[in-house]
Amino acid sequence: MFTFEEIGLSRYVIQAIYGMGFETPTTIQEKAVPPAIKGQDLIGQAQTGTGKTAAFGIPMVEKIDAAKGSIQGLVITPTRELAVQVATEINTIGQYKGVRALPVFGGQDINRQIKALKKKPQVIVGTPGRLMDHMMRKTIRLASVTVAVLDEADEMLNMGFIEDIETIMHEVPEQRQTLLFSATIPKSIQDLAQRFMKEPQVLKTRPKEVTVSNTEQFYIEVSERQKFDVLCRILDLQSPDMAIVFGRTKRRVDELNEALNKRGYSAEGIHGDLTQARRDSVMHNFKQANTELLVATDVAARGLDIGGVTHVYNFDIPQDPDSYVHRIGRTGRLGKTGMAITLVTPREITHLRTIESSIKRKIKRQPIPTMSEVMEGQSRLTLEKLRQVVKEEDLRPYYEAAESLLEEIDSVSLLSAALKILTREPDSTPVSLTEERPQQKNKKHARGKEEFYRKHDKKSKGGKGKRRNYYRDDRKR
Repeated sequence: MFTFEEIGLSRYVIQAIYGMGFETPTTIQEKAVPPAIKGQDLIGQAQTGTGKTAAFGIPMVEKIDAAKGSIQGLVITPTRELAVQVATEINTIGQYKGVRALPVFGGQDINRQIKALKKKPQVIVGTPGRLMDHMMRKTIRLASVTVAVLDEADEMLNMGFIEDIETIMHEVPEQRQTLLFSATIPKSIQDLAQRFMKEPQVLKTRPKEVTVSNTEQFYIEVSERQKFDVLCRILDLQSPDMAIVFGRTKRRVDELNEALNKRGYSAEGIHGDLTQARRDSVMHNFKQANTELLVATDVAARGLDIGGVTHVYNFDIPQDPDSYVHRIGRTGRLGKTGMAITLVTPREITHLRTIESSIKRKIKRQPIPTMSEVMEGQSRLTLEKLRQVVKEEDLRPYYEAAESLLEEIDSVSLLSAALKILTREPDSTPVSLTEERPQQKNKKHARGKEEFYRKHDKKSKGGKGKRRNYYRDDRKR
């Protein structure tokens, strides 16, 4: 393992890296940074939480000439949240060198972005739809880009962004370095690399590394109508500090969020139909521990930079192994332990076995928690909280009231009453959820705005090219 000084980074970049807490490189950084510094095209197999943003951000910042006001670095991401996260980290890496990154994404006022572009950032981090919108308006020009990054490329392809990516990459100079990062490397990714990369070096991680070795993985077989009550039992038994509950669709997320709050849990939902202001509010509340549970769709949770998530609950089994990997990657990050539990109906067991085969790992079966186990767990948690308060808090202001009560009631009865009040008892408030059957991914979708493609086709095919559809904004799920 190298140190960052050994590979010849500038003192400005090294200062920023150590300020971020990177004393030694993570696995993906160790594999990617040295060849990327030398200008090699790379395909890196890595997911969020492994330090991959720094793996491409460090060499990108190192290569950029901060004295130039042109766009020299481009990062394409599938979601708004990931665009913001990546831009923030690149800004941190480039803070002492004077390299600035700007995120551009759908859902934010484009005029605000145009105003920010006039400050001449050297790096643009954007989602495909909004990037092309700026390209059409000529507010973003990519003629000076020397390093282009495709981040979470497998998800961008799954979301149907392939034509958008092709169009954007055709506007980037051929004499460039291209870095591609993806949690998995299926044939579609290999085909993409063949079109846009020059003899890329492939940096693979073993499947067991991809599925997060620090995360315990379990499944519980349960009927569809029992799923919500079982989820509540698990939450009462485990009392997670910060947890994400994954639902299959936006409707499922909305219904789950409402049902959890009816049962007395602190939850908020996030999916693609929310306004950017609402999404920001939900994420702020979750990160600040104002809410305990984040209920999310797969796409809405892509790229979310959340530290401290202890549990992931798959209320609906993921569509495919890739989605499973991304979901459980929200916990057990950067050396911390985590737990992932998937609720599986009997007819979904075969699908679970497919996921196990793909990730090369057996997911352990757990029984449905009994009510007595839930009550025992809640009592144990209450006792632990009481011990912690006695040990750490100043209780003197309450002595007089306690002594007065002890004159009327014996200590055992008084403490028993306190435990009853503090212990969360199961809530049986009736709720109704609509069954969500697994859906096939729609990889082909098209929407208006043909002007940009018409211009591009004329430029690349002498005006006789096939007209394409312009996908104005980023796909929501």
